[in-house]
Amino acid sequence: MFIIQHAFLHTMATPAIPDGYVCVNHGKIIQLGEMSACPSPDKMDTVLDAAGRWVMPGLVDPHCHVGIFGDGIGFEGDDGNESTEPITPHLRALDGIDHMDRGFEDAREAGVTTVVTGPGSANVIGGQFVALKTFGRTVDEMVLREPCAMKVALGENPKMVYHEKHLMPITRMATAALLREHFIKSKTYYLALKAHEENPEDHEKPEYDMKMDVMMPIFQNNLVVKVHAHRADDIATALRIQKEFNVDMTVEHATEAWLMPEVLVEAGIDVILGPLLTNRSKVELRNQNLKAAGILEKAGILPAIMSDHPEVPVQHLRLSAALAVREGLSEEAALKAITIRAAEVCRISDRVGSLQVGKDADLIVLSGHPFHYDTVVDTTMIDGKVVFQRENSGTSAGADA
Repeated sequence: MFIIQHAFLHTMATPAIPDGYVCVNHGKIIQLGEMSACPSPDKMDTVLDAAGRWVMPGLVDPHCHVGIFGDGIGFEGDDGNESTEPITPHLRALDGIDHMDRGFEDAREAGVTTVVTGPGSANVIGGQFVALKTFGRTVDEMVLREPCAMKVALGENPKMVYHEKHLMPITRMATAALLREHFIKSKTYYLALKAHEENPEDHEKPEYDMKMDVMMPIFQNNLVVKVHAHRADDIATALRIQKEFNVDMTVEHATEAWLMPEVLVEAGIDVILGPLLTNRSKVELRNQNLKAAGILEKAGILPAIMSDHPEVPVQHLRLSAALAVREGLSEEAALKAITIRAAEVCRISDRVGSLQVGKDADLIVLSGHPFHYDTVVDTTMIDGKVVFQRENSGTSAGADA
């Protein structure tokens, strides 16, 4: 067993504990609380003294492209956009991710223990995202949930990609039409297959279609639709399609969400905001605003915050949240935006995002307050294993737990 003691413990599930402990065994959190209730360290295999340090859940990046757009490689490492046809739901990020990409090491050193990563936004339907831990011998060992979401893109990116090819879509109308068409065909396929399974004598089994078959979890409400949408009108299109098909949906990037918070509150749609550290590099980013997260919070929406790596390097996820605090987001909401809220909007909060008994032992030890400019990550633990420890950190850890 492994114990971290004398920590300023921020579980993201309960009020902070100024002098607390966490006990880990077989990769899970088995006990935590105030030091007054701490079990004897003599019974532990490994003891880490975190006096004067923060301990909190490992950070969760709810939208990025770590491993699928190779870090500093160029075309040979760019495997995130199959921009040869606009509807590609059958593509799996799992098959395009390099688990040895430097981005995973950068993530661990910055305390990011889970990344939700996948295809880019060239296609109307880009393929399947996967939730990964940031440590493992192969990508298969890193999987937390696969698939984790279906990536959909509205707005400028599909228009730009297919305009150059003189193919549909080159308008927002066409993008929405292609998306709607595939949803209709896939739902028809799903209902026909369901009818066959329930009554095979009266209903013929539809011919297998991989592009439609992978959509079935969406209509069973077992897979979230992850919609890339910056502009307010694109967000409105996403909400329109969500209402038409009654699917589980999140709005990603959401650059102009701060201009329409009441609409999003009424729709009850989760928002993943970012990236926050880029310039206004294209038309649909003209209303980018670091105050957006705070405005959404005041309206009743608790956003998650993404890095969108490599647009903003994954190691700057914590900095992104800190800048949102400077511009009006509450500190507690910002911490949640990169931990438990990020896990919730990606439907993985049963495993990660907070320190609670029974959850995965993914946690970080920080030298000070997470949003202070000179705070560093001293130790990162994933599934009870220390996967990063800063030299001269003043902490020590041995065996895994």
